[in-house]
Amino acid sequence: MNKDFDVKSYIKDFPVLSQGSQEKKLVYLDSAATAQKPQQVINSIKGYYEKINANPHRGAYSLSTSSTEAYDESRRVVKEFINAAHVEEIIFTKSSTEAFNLLAYSYGMNYINPGDEILISIAEHHSNLIPWQQVAKAKGATLKYMYINDNCELTSEEVKNKITKNTKLVSVTRMSNALGTIFPVKEIIEYAHEAGAVVCVDAAQSIAHTAVDVQDLNADFLVFSGHKIMAPMGIGVLYGKRELLDKMPPFLFGGDMVEYVYEQNTSYADLPFKFEGGTQNVEAAIGLKEAIYYINSIGINNIEAHVQDLLQYAHEKLKKLDIVTLYGPKEPSKKGGIISFNVKDVHPHDTSSILDSYGVAVRSGNHCAQPLMRYLNINSTCRASFYLYNTYEDVDIFVDAIKNVRRWLGYGS
Repeated sequence: MNKDFDVKSYIKDFPVLSQGSQEKKLVYLDSAATAQKPQQVINSIKGYYEKINANPHRGAYSLSTSSTEAYDESRRVVKEFINAAHVEEIIFTKSSTEAFNLLAYSYGMNYINPGDEILISIAEHHSNLIPWQQVAKAKGATLKYMYINDNCELTSEEVKNKITKNTKLVSVTRMSNALGTIFPVKEIIEYAHEAGAVVCVDAAQSIAHTAVDVQDLNADFLVFSGHKIMAPMGIGVLYGKRELLDKMPPFLFGGDMVEYVYEQNTSYADLPFKFEGGTQNVEAAIGLKEAIYYINSIGINNIEAHVQDLLQYAHEKLKKLDIVTLYGPKEPSKKGGIISFNVKDVHPHDTSSILDSYGVAVRSGNHCAQPLMRYLNINSTCRASFYLYNTYEDVDIFVDAIKNVRRWLGYGS
């Protein structure tokens, strides 16, 4: 137990979680889908609209200049947060999904050729799967998969066997959104680079829990969404090494991504602007900046330790219930803050609805990972996910509610 982590001092920052804001205590265990927002982030968005709302990079007047400065500062803060080498390596998108599509169309369609191999894992979110399916079909390439073992881990042997001289791109999650499994992305990057392949890391789940250093990872590309780290929805990040982004053509065409436009030809702006066509979600970028400030004030390592404590505590309690089946690595130390489970003889949607009657919010479904569910021979699961504002009391309420699920459906216990 991390005695230095005063979770109650942080809960008060979250209006939806503060005592008295709900009819009953909300036990929010769906941060893997989206994290709750602290008041500081909410205030930053409100402050933007009240004080400096204007279109950035388009006006010579002071209000537009202020908006531009705030937007550009958000990019610098993200650059420092993931330790990118250059600020222009940070591209703002609306989501991880858009970032993957940008990569697929701008890099994949231009640098993947017939006979090439694209390699992903069976545990990928659809956002890191379908775009590469489309590239493979369009370019005559082969989409290959790395498969997890019985403990839901990706082994070194599987990585080595699947990366070949024909592998041109590897795109893999750092943490499974469905199982919580932590994948050995640094090792994967090393193997892939030895084979001459480019690597994209999906950090959408891991970004909230574990420090990211893109230079240490040596990732070519890295993707994440702001709303997973308490920022607003509608803001995502694509990191790319400058030399790769420089040679990629734009994905979206229109305002602010141009240098000069003629009747028949157009030249494009420099990085990062050539990938940010149209008016941007400036307030969300500012909210992302504030969310990163909030994380930094607590310490990402402190958040990680707290979540791991809760994960270990919940695992030990759930393992004692013979009505619960757990999915993912047996050892919590090999996972992030996710528990994927089912209750015996109960559909996950029913389990989720019954838990909701106790104020417990969990996700149910295939978690945008249908190939993974099919590989595990299950249709769907319930998923409880923890974050910095969760407590041991939350876990107790969650586990006690699970004990009552079967009774609601007439099983008796």
